[in-house]
Amino acid sequence: MRILVIGSGGREHALACKLSESPQVDDLFCVPGN
Repeated sequence: MRILVIGSGGREHALACKLSESPQVDDLFCVPGN
C-alpha cells in the first residue's frame, strides 16, 4: 500500500511513525501542507 501524509505538525508525524511500522505499508510519503 502506498500512503501520502500531508502536513508538518506533530499529529502528522505521529501518524507517519505508526504507519511506517505496519507491514502492509510499502511506500510512505510525507509532504508539508500549505
